[in-house]
Amino acid sequence: MASAPLDSLVHPEWAAALAPAEQALRRALRAAAMDAAAGAVILPPPDAVLRAFRDPLSAVRVLVIGQDPYPTPGHSMGLCFSVRAEVAPLPRSLANLFRELADDVGASPSCGDLTPWAQQGVLLLNRVLTVRAGESGSHRRVGWEEVTDVAVRAVVARGVPLVAILWGKDAQTVRPLLGTTPVIASAHPSPLSASRGFFGSHPFSRANSLLVEQGSEPVGWS
Repeated sequence: MASAPLDSLVHPEWAAALAPAEQALRRALRAAAMDAAAGAVILPPPDAVLRAFRDPLSAVRVLVIGQDPYPTPGHSMGLCFSVRAEVAPLPRSLANLFRELADDVGASPSCGDLTPWAQQGVLLLNRVLTVRAGESGSHRRVGWEEVTDVAVRAVVARGVPLVAILWGKDAQTVRPLLGTTPVIASAHPSPLSASRGFFGSHPFSRANSLLVEQGSEPVGWS
């Protein structure tokens, strides 16, 4: 995977946009492969590491930034906060996210797979795209932050309707890259911080209002 052509790993639009960060991306993939060769379990599975970049860049309307993948095997699937459809119980951050979603817009997704959001132009992008199982933050500073910086700049540079949702301190490190993009920022939905500003922040209805103000359609969050 670390040596495969970029346009075979991501959507062609993203292959062009990520070209300035290709060396960092290759470095991060090699770091993950080296850890795997040493016996570590790397998450998400290789075919899901770049999942966020498989939908077209041109479709992005909402940018959601996460931290790094869930460190529990079987949970992470390449989209931030999302899990595989069969996962139960949900990770607590996602359960808190769904609690706020229900309180905000009355939506109750049938499972934790957020692919339907991605298909509507919601880019669910972790700041770091791989992790060693059981070790949150273990692949910080191996190159992924350079990749996601370039991705955020590419999303903003299009000059089309866009809203950014930044939950937690890691996500908010990209704020200087967002220019005049409307930003919804709050505490992370983690059990450690959700009660300190995430609950009651109405991010989903606010995002839709900001999209409509810019002439875009709202997202169906259900």
